[in-house]
Amino acid sequence: MSPRQQSPLQERLYTIVFGTDTSSGKWFDILLIWAILVSVAVIVMDSMASIHATWGTALKYAEWGFTALFTLEYAMRIWIAKNRRAYLTSVYGIIDLLAILPSYLAILVPQTAPLLIVRLLRVLRVFRVLRLLNYLQEANQVAGALRASARQIFVFFSMVITIMVVFGCLMYVLEGPENGFENIPVSVYWAIVTITTVGYGDVVPVTTAGRAISAMAMLVGYAIIAVPTGIFTSNMIQSVPNRTRRSALNCPQCARAGHEVDAIYCRFCSAALYTGSAPEPPELKSPSEDD
Repeated sequence: MSPRQQSPLQERLYTIVFGTDTSSGKWFDILLIWAILVSVAVIVMDSMASIHATWGTALKYAEWGFTALFTLEYAMRIWIAKNRRAYLTSVYGIIDLLAILPSYLAILVPQTAPLLIVRLLRVLRVFRVLRLLNYLQEANQVAGALRASARQIFVFFSMVITIMVVFGCLMYVLEGPENGFENIPVSVYWAIVTITTVGYGDVVPVTTAGRAISAMAMLVGYAIIAVPTGIFTSNMIQSVPNRTRRSALNCPQCARAGHEVDAIYCRFCSAALYTGSAPEPPELKSPSEDD
């Protein structure tokens, strides 16, 4: 869907709200971040009985003030978005909606409903803090490394699950129901808490052979803890050179990254990547120039 025509006021607001390459856009983001942090602090304080007893009414009014503020901001983003569907269906568009939706859902709960339901709806407002991710471009590199590591980590966890089942079956055979290993699922549960070094102690081996297997499971647990970290770190290191070929800039509308360094428009929603004057792309050296 191509970007729609906008009025001069919408263009100006779009530069401030979605843009970060102007002073007004940066100030808007800074004020929004502070508003998010303060609103989350209000929710946290309101959950404390001692503070709620004294400041409950004030915190309630403050919460509704932030709800009105974020509702106005969400409506303005929809109004000025050049591609409204791209914004509404984007990750941050959904998070913006989740930031205000629980407040209005709580109104629909009848007064006779258990207070627990209302409190559960109020807790959902903590989703506002997720909006801070929109201002962390380094998160793109972390997300890219996680995507690159997905298949390796999946294979690794498949092997770990197999090892846990094997240890669980061995403990079921060696210990048996009389020592707490009532069935294979319970034994696999024991293997999971042992290999992950949690060790609740609700089920413990008694026989010498069972303790030997338990010791092996603990050693295996320590050995496998570092494997996912190594896989992720390796992909993080490999992704650093790619930053010279891929821009770390988020699209101001759909918040997605992965654009070429000389791109002017988003490859996903066609929105302009720069609301002001676009910076000059860095010069990329060819392999022959490095020789």
